[in-house]
Amino acid sequence: MIRPEQLLCPTPAGLYCPPGDFYVDPVRPVARAVITHGHADHARSGHGAVLATPETLAIMDVRYGEAFTESRQASPYGQVTEQDGVQISLAPAGHVLGSAQAVVRWKGLTMVVSGDYKRRRDPTCAGFEPVPCDVFITEATFGLPVFRHPNDAGEVAKVLASVAQFPDRAHLLGAYALGKAQRVIRLLREGGWDRTIYVHGAMERLNGLYADFSVDLGPLAPATEEKGRDFAGEIIVCPPSAMADRWSRRFAEPVSAFCSGWMSVRARARQRGVELPLIISDHADWDELTATLAELSPGEVWITHGREEGLLRWCELRNQPARALALVGYEEDEEE
Repeated sequence: MIRPEQLLCPTPAGLYCPPGDFYVDPVRPVARAVITHGHADHARSGHGAVLATPETLAIMDVRYGEAFTESRQASPYGQVTEQDGVQISLAPAGHVLGSAQAVVRWKGLTMVVSGDYKRRRDPTCAGFEPVPCDVFITEATFGLPVFRHPNDAGEVAKVLASVAQFPDRAHLLGAYALGKAQRVIRLLREGGWDRTIYVHGAMERLNGLYADFSVDLGPLAPATEEKGRDFAGEIIVCPPSAMADRWSRRFAEPVSAFCSGWMSVRARARQRGVELPLIISDHADWDELTATLAELSPGEVWITHGREEGLLRWCELRNQPARALALVGYEEDEEE
């Protein structure tokens, strides 16, 4: 009988597939890589060959330039590629545009690497699709019961209510440049904000890429469009790092908002000086993580990174075999 470690095993470079001779989301340059999504802690440049969704390849091209790999292979969801007898396919993960779970099959054994994922609806990307498997390899960024994210629409409604209450102040929304920013923009549109949304220059190329893949973000404009304007009553979306930068000083007594699952931790909001914390995450919360494991009921659960202890205990109480891989190199992108 084949052991899971014969198909995928943890190494310092990341999850490695010996029979197929490839890695999944390697943290250093390798000969062959399967990339689950475009965030920098999972998608690095310098690999010899990269297999990923067309969207993820396009994101890597924007972020790293055309020479990010020697060879690239676009693999739409559901397409099967065979590498030395190992079948590889990608299934939607619901994390960001083009995000995927890596489905790896060999000699009757199926292992699924979730990458980063969430289960709630996202108007900017395909929703997570559960894939029956023998081993489910999951993240656990929010793998503690205290992390239960509220409804997205309710969080966006806080922004719109604040704009109405403080029309003489600009509203500065810190959001990760890939995925979170575009999702927040779409949620604002769904909440009824049809006016121009102003964006930091670092987001313009990624916003354009989303538009290329038919994600309608509505009217956008650079936040530096009119010199001397204070943007009172307007909404500006920027990377979190820009909120503490000189760039933010041009705005009229801005209301600082930060979009992250970590905003449920009040100390983090206070440390950042965030006036309006918004609990909007691109990762599964505790209920989504445990519901996914219960739905799949795999033979084994492997946990790559995050709050492993809580999820391990949940599995133990349900007699679900599980182990923590403690892979390093996967940062909490919501903090960037």
